[in-house]
Amino acid sequence: MPVTYSIDPARKLIRTTCSGQVTLQEIIDHFQTLGTDPRCAGSPDVMLDVSASELFPDSQNLARVVTELAKISDTVQFRLCAINAGQDTMFGMMRMFEVHAAKYFKAVRVFRNPADTEKWLDSYQVGDGPVTGSSL
Repeated sequence: MPVTYSIDPARKLIRTTCSGQVTLQEIIDHFQTLGTDPRCAGSPDVMLDVSASELFPDSQNLARVVTELAKISDTVQFRLCAINAGQDTMFGMMRMFEVHAAKYFKAVRVFRNPADTEKWLDSYQVGDGPVTGSSL
C-alpha cells in the first residue's frame, strides 16, 4: 500500500509514509481516514516520509492535498509537520506544500534526511520551545 500510517499515542505523533507510485486519490483517502480516526484527537504532530515516493506531485495536486487538509481541520488540529523528502525534486515540491499548508500547522519543515526530521520533532517536544533552524 503506497500510503501507510501509524500513530504513537504517547507522543501524539502520526507517522505517514508515501512509497512507490502514490496517486492523488490514495492521498485523499488517507486524509479522509485520518479525519475519522479517533486516535487523531487532540493536536497530533505529523512525520511525513516521501523519500520513497516514485511520483512527484505537481502544483495542482498539491493544491488539492491542501484542500483535503482543510476539510479535516475542524476535526484534527495538527501541530507540527516534519517532512522527509530526499530527492531534489520532491524536496522542492514539499517546500511548496510547506508554504501552502502552513496555516493548518503550528510549524511545517522539510528536510533531506530522516535524522534531521526526527531531530527537529524531538527538539520541539523537549520543553515545547520555539521552532528554530532551517530546512535548507
